[in-house]
Amino acid sequence: MSKANVTEYFACDVFNDEVMRARLPKPIYKALTKTKKMGVALDPAYADVVANAIKDWAIERGATHYTHWFQPMTGSTAEKHDSFISPTDNNMIILNFSGKALVKGEPDASSFPSGGLRQTCSARGYTIWDPTSPIFVKEGSLYIPTAFVSYTGETLDKKTPLLRSMDVLSEQALRVLRLFGNTTATKVTSTVGPEQEYFLIDKKMYDQREDLIMTGRTLFGATPPKGQEMDDQYFANLKPRIAAYMADLDETLWKLGIYAHTKHNEVAPAQHELAPIFNTSNVSTDQNSLTMEVMKKVALKHDLVCLLHEKPFAGVNGSGKHNNWSMSANDGQNLLDPGSTPSENMQFLTFLCAVLKGVDEYASLLRISASSAGNDHRLGAHEAPPAIISIYMGEELQGVLDALENNSTYKSESQEFKIGVHALPDFPKDSTDRNRTSPFAFTGNRFEFRMVGSSDNIACPNHLLNTIVAGELCEIADQMEGVSAEDFDTRLKELLVKIIKEHKRIIFNGNGYSQEWVEEAERRGLPIYRTTVEAVPHYADEKNVALLEKFGIFTRAQIHSRMEILLERYCKTVNIESLTMIDMAKKKFIPVALSYCKELCDGIAVKGGLGIDASVERSLAEKITALNSEAYKLVLELEEKTAAAAALEDMYQMALAYRENVVFTMEKLRKCVDSIEVMMPSEKWPVPAYSEMIFNV
Repeated sequence: MSKANVTEYFACDVFNDEVMRARLPKPIYKALTKTKKMGVALDPAYADVVANAIKDWAIERGATHYTHWFQPMTGSTAEKHDSFISPTDNNMIILNFSGKALVKGEPDASSFPSGGLRQTCSARGYTIWDPTSPIFVKEGSLYIPTAFVSYTGETLDKKTPLLRSMDVLSEQALRVLRLFGNTTATKVTSTVGPEQEYFLIDKKMYDQREDLIMTGRTLFGATPPKGQEMDDQYFANLKPRIAAYMADLDETLWKLGIYAHTKHNEVAPAQHELAPIFNTSNVSTDQNSLTMEVMKKVALKHDLVCLLHEKPFAGVNGSGKHNNWSMSANDGQNLLDPGSTPSENMQFLTFLCAVLKGVDEYASLLRISASSAGNDHRLGAHEAPPAIISIYMGEELQGVLDALENNSTYKSESQEFKIGVHALPDFPKDSTDRNRTSPFAFTGNRFEFRMVGSSDNIACPNHLLNTIVAGELCEIADQMEGVSAEDFDTRLKELLVKIIKEHKRIIFNGNGYSQEWVEEAERRGLPIYRTTVEAVPHYADEKNVALLEKFGIFTRAQIHSRMEILLERYCKTVNIESLTMIDMAKKKFIPVALSYCKELCDGIAVKGGLGIDASVERSLAEKITALNSEAYKLVLELEEKTAAAAALEDMYQMALAYRENVVFTMEKLRKCVDSIEVMMPSEKWPVPAYSEMIFNV
């Protein structure tokens, strides 16, 4: 297909509205459309007709199998493929796909993380079709987005709580809209546009790095002479190989109906970014999971490897996933759009204050949603946001809130930029900057949650964000629904002023990277959880449990299970990294250093016999020998500490031991081996160096 005719093939592999309209009887099409747009349950009697239409379309698109595509708590997607074939009496086949097979599947749930919610012997699990997310065809199979629950009905996935949170947010937001006389909106949807950062390196170099293969990041590697300090990578002209990859990626994503919109080089060498146009939170989550999978597969076609780890290379930028979140009503309103006069837009200020209050009260939940062993290396370093939750409002919105709090008149500071070149038009200044040091920044008509890691499934931050805001909207509606029309404006203003006074501590418009901000955050009483191990136990804080139980997102048992899963995943990740370091040090770096020292010593002996000065060889041999001896001691220490951590039974204590003992020793071992690397001849070093990997793509 021609890349120029995008409109001809966009979403060609998606069972979208256009395909449904053409292939379904009108009443069934209307019912399915209502299900997709309004969340109304589909009549089971229609399921067989829908399934048959989907099957015929999928076969035309080359599909022979179907799979219920779900998102377990592993951090990736899962799929089990069944063919359409059914045997006939004459030993032939027919192609069949029933409504029952469309709606429900039964994958084995025994090997997926459950955090103790089910016994290992209770293997059965169910996948349930999510009709609000598009079905698509890929690689010869029909993919059906589904939720995933255990035999006893416990949620074992990331989609189910997201769908619940979207319903809850819609219900509470509509209550607030009704306060302002809006009777036209019947649904409010949270929307997300996730910006995806990633690295690309040559596959031949990747294949030589055991650490990249096993863990997704380099556990060793000396800093190259040049990194990103020249700022010459950011938005730079695309190299031909990268441009070819991005073009192929765009085409593949467009066929799957994914609105891949922006592509560019990021700050670090070999780092890039893809950003889609926003969509509903549910669809954006599914499509981002699919995007990450496609990115990796397309890279291999170009003899590249796509790295989605949050910090694949120490000393340069890590990769995040900026979660641009907003709320839209189905009557066309963006509920976080301040309009031209935000100071007069009380509806906007009400929703804004709900977010403000929610982020302050439930900062721990947002911090947990961005917690992982990988993200611990990224947060607070090299342009990633700090591990302290705060909100950036910008000067104009800050002025509006200050005026509201002080009962004064706000005078807009908006102005036009004067370019000073006749051929270039002046243009209005935006009401907010983006403040790239803020983890949660208002950026015009949405909030950009920048803490999320590049490999994360965005369902978690979004279901928590939806629920947090729903909780605050519920409180506002509870207090305002009984107020008379005559008193409404006064009472609402009093309520908003109260929220601002009590929660403005969460607002910070300055430099989030500075040490001064850390000290200021402590003075304000903001929670500071620098690592996953510090953050995750707060999942079970009573106010967090109360919120999630109140709206039916999780039961108390499910919250504890997710806390257990997060800690277990942290422990397993660090354990694999530690064992990989030990393996590489023993089998690669220590032997190579010993061999080189032997060469140096042989040279010293030869030169000594000839009366030639061998001070250079002697100095190198002494330094490398000392470092190598230290590296070996650290390997033994790391083995001991890793085994001790793994032997602990309590998951939190195990995670704490990995964090405080194992990670600390890993850092010392890395520093030691990296010091050896810079003294070794490059041709003798057993793995590709940083300068080879990030500058030679």
